[in-house]
Amino acid sequence: MSQFVINLIFVGASFALYIGIAIWAKAGTTKDFYVAGGGVHPVTNGMATAADWMSAASFISMAGLIAAGGYANSTFLMGWTGGYVLLAMLLAPYLRKFGKFTVPEFIGDRFYSRNARFVAVACLIVASVTYVIGQMTGAGVAFSRFLEVDNLTGLLIAAVVVFMYAVMGGMKGITYTQVAQYSVLIIAYTIPAVFISLELTGNPIPPLGLFSEHSESGVPLLAKLDQVVQDLGFSAYTADVPNKLNMVLFTLSLMIGTAGLPHVIIRFFTVPKVADARWSAGWALVFIALLYLTAPAVASMARLNLITTIYPEGPQAEAIEYSERPNWIRTWQETGLIQYEDKNNDGRIQLYNDDNQEFQSTAESRGWNGNELVVNRDILVLANPEIAQLPPWVIGLIAAGGLAAALSTAAGLLLAISSAVSHDLIKGAINPNITEKGELLAARISMAVAIIIATYLGANPPGFAAQVVALAFGIAGASIFPALMMGIFSKRINNKGAIAGMLTGLIVTLVYIFMYKGWFFVGGTANFPDTAEYWLLGVSPLSFGAIGAVINFIVAFGVSNATEEPPEEIQELVESVRFPRGAGSASDH
Repeated sequence: MSQFVINLIFVGASFALYIGIAIWAKAGTTKDFYVAGGGVHPVTNGMATAADWMSAASFISMAGLIAAGGYANSTFLMGWTGGYVLLAMLLAPYLRKFGKFTVPEFIGDRFYSRNARFVAVACLIVASVTYVIGQMTGAGVAFSRFLEVDNLTGLLIAAVVVFMYAVMGGMKGITYTQVAQYSVLIIAYTIPAVFISLELTGNPIPPLGLFSEHSESGVPLLAKLDQVVQDLGFSAYTADVPNKLNMVLFTLSLMIGTAGLPHVIIRFFTVPKVADARWSAGWALVFIALLYLTAPAVASMARLNLITTIYPEGPQAEAIEYSERPNWIRTWQETGLIQYEDKNNDGRIQLYNDDNQEFQSTAESRGWNGNELVVNRDILVLANPEIAQLPPWVIGLIAAGGLAAALSTAAGLLLAISSAVSHDLIKGAINPNITEKGELLAARISMAVAIIIATYLGANPPGFAAQVVALAFGIAGASIFPALMMGIFSKRINNKGAIAGMLTGLIVTLVYIFMYKGWFFVGGTANFPDTAEYWLLGVSPLSFGAIGAVINFIVAFGVSNATEEPPEEIQELVESVRFPRGAGSASDH
């Protein structure tokens, strides 16, 4: 049986499962569509939340980021998991106590302003649309490799599958589909990791294998990896981070961005009680940890496997001949995600850091004229089974897992967008008297339109697509998170302060990121090069979400203290939300 047929079986079976669940869990009311009826068990919700969170960025890209940057990119692990601690401690139970359907609805009621609700909708849509681009693009990459179709066809297939189970089932269908998707993606991620850890260290538990001895050399795995990357002019894999300020700010941006992303927050409206919201966040952390503890091991072992594939006898010896390159390189070259150029015409593959000036003399003494192999870091997890020569069924399994990760988060984001349009815009402003049947129809139409837009943007990503995750987190962290925090913990913040804070945080963050990512042009070039010497006070654009959040807080408090206090009933609302001893069910009242 060919690898294509095996991939088709695994992916087809998983898709049939998702669509079958959607048919079984079809939403019949707006409460089903928005919050899955409000009766999801905390363990089930924790697993669905984990799938909602562990997107293509977590499954496909995170290990690649760590493999490329080593310890420096551990900020992704710290920021994304730390965000769930913030959610569990500071947001989830209080928002659940409020008992409404959407984040903009909370902001609109708490700040007694339709305009505040509209601003929250704008922030939500910008963050969610930005984030969903990456999910659809990730699905296209996975399809193009494993189902041997072009990227556009892959995107269209993904869009059809999401349409069938998300539009039909709403939050109810998405919740139980995400439980299945979590099961698929965690099995797909860990099984190859176990095989590779056994092969390289003899330890079947990847997080422990990371700190075990390398079987072939007898030295610790990380010491072996440090040695081989430094022999090729790269920085030590375990090297410290020189810019501690950006490391702290970037970690903080990811944390508050996580806590502010609406597709994650709305999951806590689906449980029956306030206590269940806390337990859901706890269970989500447990389920997320299974992948996040494995990711550093996958990254390290993939990087070592890649280098030893090119230099079987070590970086000091000759590289393999291009004509004898392994099949996995040939396969991924067809997707364009691996590129080779024989710069010194010796017929071999030279892989090294040609940006390292100190290493240049060593490279020249070996007859190297530049790095010849460019490997897209996003392929490392997907290619890992092939690099390690694992059985074909493992490759089929990871194909299904990668698609599950992309589609689960895409569905959650699309639901957040749909809810904002149908519940907060149409019912909240345009037609408050719309019937439940009409609102449910509007929600499904909104979801369908959002899928079409997401598919188009996935096929034609904007110029900032490479930084899409950082941008989405920056927007959510700088605009939505501060408004939620102040809405819950401060009676003094009024509608004027909240609106001014959200708008300022959003605009300042967008301007700063786009300024360095090429959206402001002078003579065909970006205003400012994206290098540390041009950054404001040395703050990277990827880290600016934390600064935007601080500006949001300052503006909101300043404007609120200069204007009238919120009405007495709003202060009583804050008091009731802050002490969540009971909980009503989520409702649309």
